[in-house]
Amino acid sequence: MNLAERLSRAWYAGHPALCLLRPLEALYRWIVRRRRTAFLAGRSAAFRAPVPVIVVGNLSVGGTGKTPMILWLIEHCRARGLRVGVVSRGYGATPPSLPWRVRAGQSAAQAGDEPLMIVERSGVPLMIDPDRARAVRALLAEEPLDLILSDDGLQHYRLARDLELVLIDAARGLGNRRCLPAGPLREPPERLQEVDACLLNGAGGDSEAGFAFNLRPSALVNLASGERRPLDHLPAGQAVHAVAGIGNPQRFFATLEALHWRPVPHPFADHAAYGPEDLRFSPALPLLMTEKDAVKCRGFAAADWWYLAVEGQPSPAFVAWFDAQLARLAPR
Repeated sequence: MNLAERLSRAWYAGHPALCLLRPLEALYRWIVRRRRTAFLAGRSAAFRAPVPVIVVGNLSVGGTGKTPMILWLIEHCRARGLRVGVVSRGYGATPPSLPWRVRAGQSAAQAGDEPLMIVERSGVPLMIDPDRARAVRALLAEEPLDLILSDDGLQHYRLARDLELVLIDAARGLGNRRCLPAGPLREPPERLQEVDACLLNGAGGDSEAGFAFNLRPSALVNLASGERRPLDHLPAGQAVHAVAGIGNPQRFFATLEALHWRPVPHPFADHAAYGPEDLRFSPALPLLMTEKDAVKCRGFAAADWWYLAVEGQPSPAFVAWFDAQLARLAPR
């Protein structure tokens, strides 16, 4: 277990040694508070796009379901007649230049795994750049758009936003509710009082804490052939090697167990870069992975490698609320 994994476990399970990091946490909180105060007071310059910008982010490090939410938003907004674009930091990407337009068929090393997955699934215009304001300018210079979705970027205050949506893992919550490095939070919990909506990934229903959001497994997709099969293609009780290089691998393994398979878990670091030697497991079993991992493994996939396709499902109450926001921000 590496240092990042040890810290994550301590943040969510609790560990008395974390109190030693409180002085660093206090410094981090001061820096975060100063940046946000400068933004709110207008002392820090922020780019205001000529179209509405919706930020989909999280308060904690690690996976909370932002990518499935982005994909749901893309399709929902398109169904309302809106031309949608996406900007992303492109974590781990190494493009030849920035900003960089991500297109289907590029390598995950060049485009970033999550941006590439979003483009290959939806075909949406997508630009990556750590400077998201610059990414928005570049995207609007290429495409006539009605709406921009920012994949992450809640703390990227150089890009002004019209709506902030925050994803929270319903099972893990905010951990010990402390900021980095003493806890998993990028900003203090009070920041949630200022966002427009919270979505709780894995919640059984809406609550005062936020709207329910769930991931529905929909199919198995073969990495080598692209063949799409129903979930019962693998029978209940089937043992499988399960690969997950995401922020919260245990959520993926739990999903496979809920589908009545018997996963042999192989967790990797978030955004892990794979080679064929990394995925040689014994005994020989079908291999299941996330769609985010699959975009990095197709070039060397075996015939019995599959990814689990999932669809985001926000609650009906969120859909009604969001449609009211669209009517206000981007009337047709």
